[in-house]
Amino acid sequence: MNRTKITDDLSFSRIVYGMWRLGDDSNTSPAHVQAKIEACLEQGITTMDQADIYGLYEAEEVLGNALKAAPHLKDQIEIVTKCDIIYPAGRYGSARVKHYDTSRDHIIASVDHSLRLMNIDKIDTLLVHRPDPMMDHHETGAALDEVVNSGKVRTVGVSNFKLHDWTLLQSAMKTPLITNQIELSLAAHQGFTNGDVAYLQERNIPIMAWSPLAGGSLMTGAGDIQSAMGKVAAENGVDNGAVAVAWLLAHPANIMPVMGTNNINRIKSLSDALKVKMDRETWFELYTAALGQEVP
Repeated sequence: MNRTKITDDLSFSRIVYGMWRLGDDSNTSPAHVQAKIEACLEQGITTMDQADIYGLYEAEEVLGNALKAAPHLKDQIEIVTKCDIIYPAGRYGSARVKHYDTSRDHIIASVDHSLRLMNIDKIDTLLVHRPDPMMDHHETGAALDEVVNSGKVRTVGVSNFKLHDWTLLQSAMKTPLITNQIELSLAAHQGFTNGDVAYLQERNIPIMAWSPLAGGSLMTGAGDIQSAMGKVAAENGVDNGAVAVAWLLAHPANIMPVMGTNNINRIKSLSDALKVKMDRETWFELYTAALGQEVP
């Protein structure tokens, strides 16, 4: 599998395994989680995507238990995690309302929690999970610089940020932001025309795409998109999900789809997207189906 250069000494697999459902599985044993990671590694998928809030603050610990039982896996994977969402559950059960916290104290505490829960010494990439309308960009930027300088975090980025959110935060930082994780799929394609992708593409900043299967609807729904994907899938001997991922991989903006599933068989087939032949006209056939009309 091809890899995406993040920094001179860090790269991610083009397909990322998303762990937001990890704690929802009926089997969260270390052995079962290890089997999922190994199924990814067999395909060259080495990058694992986490967040402190996943599983209502339990998913990081589920991963950590597996890494404690199989510590050799730590050197074979890259770990991305996120912070700033406070939800009234788990260690934030006393919170009165769901909100965001990009203060220095929260970022520092979140990093320490994540390191301890995942049983690791360093986070490869820390993302600010959601834009915070109360963000003091000077404080947040300095805190992100601090966790990098401390050696606890290798790189930092953001998630769900718009151009103005990105430039505001970056203006107060010495450390470069290295990615933006945004929603992109055949069902959520607005980023290709509203500037979200173009801004990052212009600056050669890799994009992480969450929900590339639109929460599974691209696999299970019925409509023009599914019909168009089905035709391409049949021609390439794969399922619709592989086509949807291949559509993102074909774009020149260096998009890394984040794939989340607990099904081992589905995990083992994540790299099927690499089998799909996606030329320009095929890409536009799928895009036209997604738009519901031909391009202008």
